[in-house]
Amino acid sequence: MSSKNSSFANLEPNWGSWQMYRGSGVPDGMEGWLLDRGSLTSRLVRASEGEFRVRLLRQGWGRPLYSESQLLHTRRAEVALVREVELLGHGTPWVFARTLIPASSLRGSARRLANLGSKPLGAVLFSDPGMRRGPIQIARLQPRHPLFAAATSSLEQKPAELWGRRTLFYLAGKPLLVNEIFLPEILKPRFRS
Repeated sequence: MSSKNSSFANLEPNWGSWQMYRGSGVPDGMEGWLLDRGSLTSRLVRASEGEFRVRLLRQGWGRPLYSESQLLHTRRAEVALVREVELLGHGTPWVFARTLIPASSLRGSARRLANLGSKPLGAVLFSDPGMRRGPIQIARLQPRHPLFAAATSSLEQKPAELWGRRTLFYLAGKPLLVNEIFLPEILKPRFRS
């Protein structure tokens, strides 16, 4: 890896398989959230007893992080539609989600993804019979990582670390990347699902 690539990589968590992180301090109750292959939206609706909503933080064209660009197979300078939201249960942020959709993926029926607003992405993805989901990657995020800073921007008290996952989804064969960073409130005993 060149020093330029290495400097980008140091700003990001080490994404990998569950086997890489098993037994390395994953908080009690987090494994189920990290490994669940169903709709996170549906699970959050159940866990919040219907008191679920999406708060749109930002949406617009932006440059992917280095590892995001590699996973999406885009050139480093290429932009993607970046959507950042908080998924709230009972009015409290439970998950920070960052979705990246390359311009080439916003064609045909996938164009609707550019206009989600505060609608949950999961509802669209999991209702599409042609949707395919790639493997889940797991990471421990620390304060030095840009995703940690973005995920905790609305929190009064910043945790020492966060856990997250990311997955490539395919609609009509075109990729989009979904990062889901689990915030501390998701592990409160009454909300575990």
